[in-house]
Amino acid sequence: MKRILISMFLLLGLASLSFGRIIAEGETLSPMGRFTVEASDEPTMINGDGYQTYLITYENSPLVLKVVVDKQKKCKNYIVSSDKLSIMYICNGEYLGVKLLDEKYKDAGFSTDLEALNKSGYFHQKVITWGVDSEVEAFKLIAVYFPELLKA
Repeated sequence: MKRILISMFLLLGLASLSFGRIIAEGETLSPMGRFTVEASDEPTMINGDGYQTYLITYENSPLVLKVVVDKQKKCKNYIVSSDKLSIMYICNGEYLGVKLLDEKYKDAGFSTDLEALNKSGYFHQKVITWGVDSEVEAFKLIAVYFPELLKA
């Protein structure tokens, strides 16, 4: 009987590990289709510190976004990078909005190519929404709004 219980708990534990990887899913209401946010197994190193990393993928696009979460005292910085563009979203407790990368992240190898940035989309996203509290909500908004920052 003990073997059966131990085996059952072991299988339940392994099953729970495989289901916890997807953080969020949703619809972009664009040709890109549905998006999926997953936790990455590999943290991103910035100035010797490891940061939790997430991946956003799209149903109808090869675009993959890497999102690094840097928790500050009163703010969370979401460093979003793709093969075309890197940018930062800030969530300071009052609003979520886009911003050019700080020097701290440029030193770690992230850079914003202004030639690839849709400036109109950038200025429309300076404040996306007020009062975002959870990381999951921020990931969903980033997944929907980031593609608008890319020049066509």
